[in-house]
Amino acid sequence: MNLRDDARALADDLVRLRRSLHRIPETGLELPRTQEAVLTELDGLPLDVTTGEGLSSVTAVLRGGRPGPAVLLRGDMDALPVDERTGLDFAADNGRMHACGHDLHTTMLTGAAKLLCAHRERLAGDVVFMFQPGEEGYDGARHMLAEGLLDAAGQRPTAAYAIHVLSAGLPSGVFRTRGGPAMAASNTLRVTVRGEGGHGSMPYRAKDPVQAACAMVTALQAWITRTFDVFDPVILSVGTFHAGTKQNVIPETAVFEATVRSFSDAAQARVKDGTVEVCRGIAAAYGVAVDADFVEVYPITVNDVAEADFVADTVRAALGEERWAPMPNPLQGSEDFSRVLAEVPGAMLFLGAPPAGADHERTPNNHSPLAEFDDAVLADGAALYAELAARRLDAA
Repeated sequence: MNLRDDARALADDLVRLRRSLHRIPETGLELPRTQEAVLTELDGLPLDVTTGEGLSSVTAVLRGGRPGPAVLLRGDMDALPVDERTGLDFAADNGRMHACGHDLHTTMLTGAAKLLCAHRERLAGDVVFMFQPGEEGYDGARHMLAEGLLDAAGQRPTAAYAIHVLSAGLPSGVFRTRGGPAMAASNTLRVTVRGEGGHGSMPYRAKDPVQAACAMVTALQAWITRTFDVFDPVILSVGTFHAGTKQNVIPETAVFEATVRSFSDAAQARVKDGTVEVCRGIAAAYGVAVDADFVEVYPITVNDVAEADFVADTVRAALGEERWAPMPNPLQGSEDFSRVLAEVPGAMLFLGAPPAGADHERTPNNHSPLAEFDDAVLADGAALYAELAARRLDAA
């Protein structure tokens, strides 16, 4: 089967679908319009299709013509609460945006479903297509797993793959992944400092939570640099800090939140306890109270080494040596596909998709309101999804 040529024949339809999805971005676990669009694309194909009970997911199972194992392919569907500023003629205008490229993921996965359905008699096993909402902080993968995703084919998948596009940092059309940790664990540190309010001119008659909270922020940064090995890094960035109502009023409370990223279980355990201890120690020194909560969001995305090697071999064989690039280090972003990979050997891989002709080192990154993606990658992305499934089933 020549999946790449078949995918190129679908290119115009893939661009149409991607742009239509881009116009209707939805966030969270409930994506009714996106789900409807996916179901319309899958209608008439020889698939066993089910939808989620507690979320707008779509799970489709293709039964191959020959007996064999099952392989899972994931595409996430949700957008971000970002006001788009790309100026594209298909830009969204509802205060949401596919700034992370999930519209491309959904499109490529529907394309792969069509390609594999056309060759179902030659497939030595089953393929599970996982159309997932809620990747952007809503843990949609966990919800789909709880609703029985891995039993959809009647047998647990032997391998699982997901492609993620990048609007910067990688040339258009180039794939990469790595064995072992591929993306960081994501955690949230929420801190509320409680002091005693008062007049700004008499701080000695109050207990200033702002001063204590500022000390916590700087102490946390210093603690991380002096605690963790630079080759097993931890990243902490404070994203919100709120306190007070007027310049001459010492407030009662100060609140800040930070994202915390780590790449190993040992670092994760240490940073979880250590950040809370630092905040409590600073609070004691300043004579204020503190509530510090470390919330684990997504675990480390760990690729199976053999599956990562299989992905590299598949890209080279199906698309050409020049379409593959090494990935020496994991990305600092996080993924709830990590939950699937904790259950099934597989790999998360990345596809460069900056605008055609742009310098990929200077283009706006994923999540930017200016992020743009190259539609030219859609056909090869769909082809690679299909190649991974077909070749993995043949190799079983």
